[in-house]
Amino acid sequence: MNALKQLSIVDYNLVLNFNFLIMNQESLSQCLNETEMPLELKELIDAIEELPAEHKTRLKPLAEKILAASKRRRKILTLVQDALSQLRLDMKYLVFDLEATRRERDDYQRQLEK
Repeated sequence: MNALKQLSIVDYNLVLNFNFLIMNQESLSQCLNETEMPLELKELIDAIEELPAEHKTRLKPLAEKILAASKRRRKILTLVQDALSQLRLDMKYLVFDLEATRRERDDYQRQLEK
């Protein structure tokens, strides 16, 4: 019984360490600077800035809308990635708990049979 409890404690510590690693790991979208825009969009805005004023006034608001949509998509992607990471972690906890419960059940059954 003590060996089973020690094994469970070791397994639990491994899960906690894994949780720590996941929570401190930066997601791909977070590695990018939030204010950083895609290179193509930056090139487009630079090209618009070089246009004559009549074209610039018409195209600049459109480019700003595209930039806002890009930032919004990046934020949504970050939220989805974080939610998936949390779901994976929750599933690992559930699997760990299920395995520990089964080990305890089997141990109690063995004790009852003795």
